[in-house]
Amino acid sequence: MTKHPMTKEGAEALQTELNKLKKEDRPRITEAIAEAREHGDLKENAEYHAAREQQGLVEARIKQIESVLAHAQIIDVTKLNPNGKVVFGATVTVLNIDTDEELTYKIVGNEESNVTANKISINSPIARALIGKQEGDEVIVEAPSGNIDYEIIEIQYI
Repeated sequence: MTKHPMTKEGAEALQTELNKLKKEDRPRITEAIAEAREHGDLKENAEYHAAREQQGLVEARIKQIESVLAHAQIIDVTKLNPNGKVVFGATVTVLNIDTDEELTYKIVGNEESNVTANKISINSPIARALIGKQEGDEVIVEAPSGNIDYEIIEIQYI
């Protein structure tokens, strides 16, 4: 069985979501279904059907999170000795050589990637180009819009 890398923070966030789904959302939905049943005819009971649909979504998400966590290789970047190189879990600040724009990315697993939070997947073109490089190195990222030249400004292991 293949293990997929995940940061310690990502695993903790998923575990928190799982606990909420199991301890808060699931009982609330079960209660809503029981209450809707008391209203009589289930065929035309919109509250009942909505609660059952919500129950299905919650149960599917629970199964998905449990599967992700079961197949996760949790990596705590603070305990690694990367020797100044970009590794999984590192936070990297790069400079776009063409536009002088500085960007900061944290390299994370697929399940925890979130571009708006500057968390990029280990499988993204940027992360693949950065892995193994050091501060001061220049990298060329093969993006769909064309090649982008970056210089690594800073690497943090937080």
